[in-house]
Amino acid sequence: MPPPRHIAAMLVALLAALLLGARPVVAQSILRDAETERLLADMAAPLITAAGLQPENVDVILINDPSVNAFVAGGQAVYINSGLINEASNANEVQGVIAHELGHVTGGHAVFNPGAQAATGISLLSLLLGAAAAVAGAGDAAMGVLMAGQQAAMGKFLAYNRSQEASADAAGAQYLSAAGITGRGSIEFFKKLQNLEFRYGYQPSRDDEFARTHPMTGDRITTLQDTYEKDPAWNRPSDPAIEKRFARAKAKLFGYLALPSDTLRVYPVSDVSIPARYARAYAFHKDAHLPLALGEAEELLKAEADNPYFLELKGQILLESGKPGEALSALRKATELTGNDPLIATLFGHALIASEDRANFVEAERVLKAAVARDRRNPFAWYQLGVVYGSNGDMPRARLASAEQQMLSGNMAQALNSARAAEAALPQGSPDWLRAQDIALAAQAELERRKKNNR
Repeated sequence: MPPPRHIAAMLVALLAALLLGARPVVAQSILRDAETERLLADMAAPLITAAGLQPENVDVILINDPSVNAFVAGGQAVYINSGLINEASNANEVQGVIAHELGHVTGGHAVFNPGAQAATGISLLSLLLGAAAAVAGAGDAAMGVLMAGQQAAMGKFLAYNRSQEASADAAGAQYLSAAGITGRGSIEFFKKLQNLEFRYGYQPSRDDEFARTHPMTGDRITTLQDTYEKDPAWNRPSDPAIEKRFARAKAKLFGYLALPSDTLRVYPVSDVSIPARYARAYAFHKDAHLPLALGEAEELLKAEADNPYFLELKGQILLESGKPGEALSALRKATELTGNDPLIATLFGHALIASEDRANFVEAERVLKAAVARDRRNPFAWYQLGVVYGSNGDMPRARLASAEQQMLSGNMAQALNSARAAEAALPQGSPDWLRAQDIALAAQAELERRKKNNR
């Protein structure tokens, strides 16, 4: 559901994918955070079940992109832009978006939509490891695409896309109803999109409907409001526990991504609420104001001493301020309280290694091996595990860990070299040897695919 200011650019990119063959138009970064991922999973679970899918098989993934958008790109995954979280007033609005996108998943729309391939080439980053978000652009997708003779193809493609959107709207309404979740948030979010149309000078008319990928926003509101108001859940309040968690996660995300000055404007020091303290902790940390950042973290812990995410925040601030030894107790407790959540465990493992105390390396290896066993998609965890293996002189497994990290980061040539080096040194037929073979084969196939596409 992109805002109008992005529609023209999206149309050009989608048509380029349609006519020139599906290929990445932009590589975007995934923002990973244990608290936010848990929240999104809990928000989506009843909707996923209502859609006839299994919650454990569907991912809701946060993308570092300021535009107000969400999309699917094949498989059972819903991608939500950070800009959408920032624009949403509450969790119920985001649930309306998730329900709509699940309509695309169950409808198989991404499978038949070449434009969806624009979401490939995603790199993994960690929200809680202080990594800068990387957004790499492809070439100018607009060059010469809208030429004579291509308008007919564009019209057919857009009509098909509008049909998909209407179908996803109807399915989303069905899933919200089945889950017992009010559609008020969905309506409110559509109204925000409509306001964005006018804010950026877009004046819709009936003729415009045939140059849009989505049905007219006003029409969607009218259709959906009639549907939602008849639903028994219309007057049901949104889950207060979910809403409380959403306010925290939204503030946390804003504090992490926004300029510190913007964070302090939105969340001034006079605001002593938990979300405000959360946001300011990141703002002060980004500005290297250690006492102020720690002060906010300590105030959070005074309110909830056993909140693992507040403990994680304190540990992160200390670790990234060059005090890994002081971060260990908070991160160890956060890891224990979350049952060894992989992202928090990775941060803890990083702190153990950064302490440069060899006595901590045994624990670091155990913690990091458990982290990658539960979540193999975290390149930073593999990197840290490789450091441990290397320090122990276990170079074959250090190279294997490097291959895992390089594969996830899209560095296929390096992954191929590391995997082959690991395979040559590992015991033949062992699980690690087989894994090295798998990575080498996958990396080689991807390199060949890229070479073919670049011809």
